[in-house]
Amino acid sequence: MINYLDNNQIKLIGTIVSDKSFSHEVYGEGFYAFDLEVPRLSDTSDIIPVMISERLLADFDFHVGAKVVVDGQYRSYNNMDTVKNKLVLTCFVKEIRPQTEEDQNINSNEIILNGFICKKPIYRTTPFGREIADILLAVNRAYNKSDYIPCIAWGRNARFCQSIEVGQNVKVFGRIQSRQYEKKLDDGTSEIRRAYEVSVSKMEMESNENKADENTENKASNEEQIGYIS
Repeated sequence: MINYLDNNQIKLIGTIVSDKSFSHEVYGEGFYAFDLEVPRLSDTSDIIPVMISERLLADFDFHVGAKVVVDGQYRSYNNMDTVKNKLVLTCFVKEIRPQTEEDQNINSNEIILNGFICKKPIYRTTPFGREIADILLAVNRAYNKSDYIPCIAWGRNARFCQSIEVGQNVKVFGRIQSRQYEKKLDDGTSEIRRAYEVSVSKMEMESNENKADENTENKASNEEQIGYIS
């Protein structure tokens, strides 16, 4: 049986780059959103949305520019504020603390997911011959809920994805990456948006004793909507 605390783990080390804004309330508990800038090994960085409870903020000195370590889970939820229903991705904070010198030697962007393939992976090659596969992973959590996480595999992992069937239990290791893209609007204009996905560095096939939800493929939003924030 999958442990809901172990099947979705994320650790981010970065800098708070936006003020917190109120998101929603659940059973009297308020939740706030902010952006975390997480450096890559190159000179670039990823801007990752974070969701945090007001209870964790009560004892934490939150301010833009603070360097923090975040432990949590990668969650998805439906954004009902727009005409189209979109799946929004965010890091749900379990713990947050200031960075220390020891944190400089830790991977700044690490995620482990144990979930189920909920649509056939899409394999393709770039004009330069690089192999890529798009994966949509359903990661179960308590109370019969699931998070739908878009992942991207490269090279031999991408090639292997051609043989993976819907419903297969897969464990992936990687990092969260953000990228900007230009969205054409109905009025002919365009705007810059940001998409998020898990870049897979390692994959393991798991036993299918824990069956995926029979309706997993039907519950997921279409590929255009997955992972994008307006």
